[in-house]
Amino acid sequence: MDQLQRHMLEKVADLHAVPEGAYNIRDNGKLAGRNTTANIDIVSKENKPGIDIVIRPGTKNESVHIPVIISQSGLKDLVYNDFYIGDDSDVVIVAGCGIHCGGSEDTEHDGIHTFHIGKNARIKYVEKHYGEGEGTGGRILNPTTIVHIDEGGYMEMETTQIKGVDSTIRDTKADLKDGATLIIKEKIMTHEDQYAETNFQVDLNGVNSTADVVSRSVAKGRSSQVFNSKICGNNQCYGHTECDAILMDEGHVNAVPSLDANHLDASLIHEAAIGKIAGEQIIKLMTLGLTEQEAEEQIVNGFLK
Repeated sequence: MDQLQRHMLEKVADLHAVPEGAYNIRDNGKLAGRNTTANIDIVSKENKPGIDIVIRPGTKNESVHIPVIISQSGLKDLVYNDFYIGDDSDVVIVAGCGIHCGGSEDTEHDGIHTFHIGKNARIKYVEKHYGEGEGTGGRILNPTTIVHIDEGGYMEMETTQIKGVDSTIRDTKADLKDGATLIIKEKIMTHEDQYAETNFQVDLNGVNSTADVVSRSVAKGRSSQVFNSKICGNNQCYGHTECDAILMDEGHVNAVPSLDANHLDASLIHEAAIGKIAGEQIIKLMTLGLTEQEAEEQIVNGFLK
């Protein structure tokens, strides 16, 4: 790997070298490296761009890294990745995309990820998006995530976008069977004229299925954000959705949490809070020797931690 590839891998996947275990690295729309294990297979699709990740039942304490790097200005990359997580497995999947734009043309990556999570399987999915570069072209990332969780399955999904992405539309749809659990933790920061839209829909179809969808965001400059979250309770279930946002400068946030209760024993809660940083918080930190800007940064970092 060259220096830029290493730098981008560190930003989107916390990797300082080629990872151990199973991995698939995509660079400018092409395969740049792959490794499989006895329990995790990665196969290129034949009819469209993307891969199938197949995790054998009972696989424990293994990980899969599937980062994407784009440094070619004007490239529009689209992939379809399907994950088949076997029954009773427990794995970590680290994804993410980094765009380094050095030209005047827009550069875009759209990833459509579909998860088939088996019975009593557990998965932690980590996805980071990052943009940089001296070019004037847009850095565009549009992830679509589709999740099917079988009986007793569990998915924890952490998504982070804190720098450099000019436009993003993030669509997530999930359906859960009996006893299944979905935990989503989203963190977004926009600045300048950036735009970020998040759309969640979770269908709690199974008895005692559970969903907890939490988004934290900061809108700086003249940036704009939209948060749409809908939880449908179609059985005896529990669902919670929450959006907390900090406004700075001329930032704008539109939060629309929604609940759809279709069963007498569906217990659903939504929360939304949008506001600026409290002045007393800044003053307190400034009394400890921080400048106003440093105090704001400390508060924002703590909020998005």
